[in-house]
Amino acid sequence: MKLRFLGKNSNVGDCPTLYATDRDTYLVQGWKVFANDLLMQLDVPEGQSVVEVPTELFEHLAEDGLPAGEFRRLEDPLMILTPTGTYVVQGAEVADPEALGQMEIPDYETVVEVPKAAITALLEEPRGTDHRRRAQPAH
Repeated sequence: MKLRFLGKNSNVGDCPTLYATDRDTYLVQGWKVFANDLLMQLDVPEGQSVVEVPTELFEHLAEDGLPAGEFRRLEDPLMILTPTGTYVVQGAEVADPEALGQMEIPDYETVVEVPKAAITALLEEPRGTDHRRRAQPAH
């Protein structure tokens, strides 16, 4: 798998990063989700994982010719917006040694692969009612 760097959220250290691939997908490198209250709200199948990233990470979609802006809708299984204003992204956990060799991934981060079509759909205006899904704060 060949990667093209689109952007990251900080110039300091390793942090959430967005890549385009030669497979019409995006790789989203982000913080591993350990919060049980958040994980209980998700249905994460075998072979998939979730990462948490700042919403600003997706401004780098402009580097791939997509409109840089807010997602207009949040849909399963890709995203939820947390109470702290970050996105949780679900996708296939990346295990490709060639791809992983092109990235620097600290222990507290992991990488998921998400279809480009799924990301572009989130940029479109929702039809009918807005089904924005937000994580519920822990009680």
